Parts: sequence; structure tokens; C-alpha cells
Amino acid sequence: MTADMYKQINIRFLLLFIPVAYGSYLFHEFGHWSIGEMLGNRMAYSLNYVSPKSGNYIHDSHGLYVSIGGPAFSILQAMFALLIIEKFKQLYAYPFAFFPAFNRIFSLLFGGFTKQDEARISDLLGIGHYLIAIVVVVILLLIVVRCSHTLGIGFKKNMYMVTVSTASQLLVIGTYELFPV
Repeated sequence: MTADMYKQINIRFLLLFIPVAYGSYLFHEFGHWSIGEMLGNRMAYSLNYVSPKSGNYIHDSHGLYVSIGGPAFSILQAMFALLIIEKFKQLYAYPFAFFPAFNRIFSLLFGGFTKQDEARISDLLGIGHYLIAIVVVVILLLIVVRCSHTLGIGFKKNMYMVTVSTASQLLVIGTYELFPV
């Protein structure tokens, strides 16, 4: 990382994690919503939850596809950020790669593992309970490692981002708890 990039990791950069957290949640849920809608289900969409408006999917298999949509969009977001970082060495794309990985790990550890998309996908596929969670987390972590390496961001700076991501995650959760839809 160049000296100029170190100067860019400042309070303004770290505060970027707050809107990125909200945007990442919305994009993840948009993945669920868009798959459900494409399959012909009328879907309800909120900050942290998507469901069929009727209470049931048109076909039982749609639950699997809708569940896959969220983690797939989180991976797409991180991959897009990686492409920007690889091509332009743009530090401000880093939160868009970092937060999806942080969010999935945080949600799996503290959000009730069985309530998370990855566990639901594994159960619906009848494969190891943790397999999809491991695959999604490994993909997202590999993207973060590559971004960190490309930008020269070390462990200490990433720990700042873990701290800011935790605060941002809690803000999103608090918002959803205060204003559930």
C-alpha cells in the first residue's frame, strides 16, 4: 500500500462502512426478491427480510432458489468490488468487498445459524448442514484476501474495518428492530 493510500484510511473512509452496510443488506435481500419475482412469486421486500406476499411460494422448489439469491448477490457484490480494485486499485471499493464477508460470518455466528440462508440451502439440498455456509464464507474471504493483497492492507488495518463493520452491522440490525416491516 502506498503512503497515499494509508492517508486515505481515515475517519471518512471508515464511515463509508455505514452506508455500505445498509446497501449490502438491501442488495442481499434484492437477490432473494429478484429470484422470487422472476419465478412468478409476488414478493415482499424489507431491509432484512423477503417473503412471498401470499405466505407460500408457487412451487416448493422456489424456496431453495430464493434462498440462494441472497448469498449469490453478496458474492456478486464482492466480486464486482474485486474487479474495481484489480483494475483501478481503488481503496474506496474495499468496503464493498469486505462487508459482505463480514456480514455473512457475523450472521452465521450471531444470528442463529439455522435461520441463515446458507443453512436453509444445505437443508433443502439435503447436504451437510454446514457445507454451503463454508463454501460461501470461503469464497467471500478469498475475495477479501485478494483485495487486501492488491491494496496492501494488512491485519491491523483490517481489524479497524472489523470494528467499524461490527458497529455498522449493529446499526442496521437496530434500524430493522426499530422499524420492522
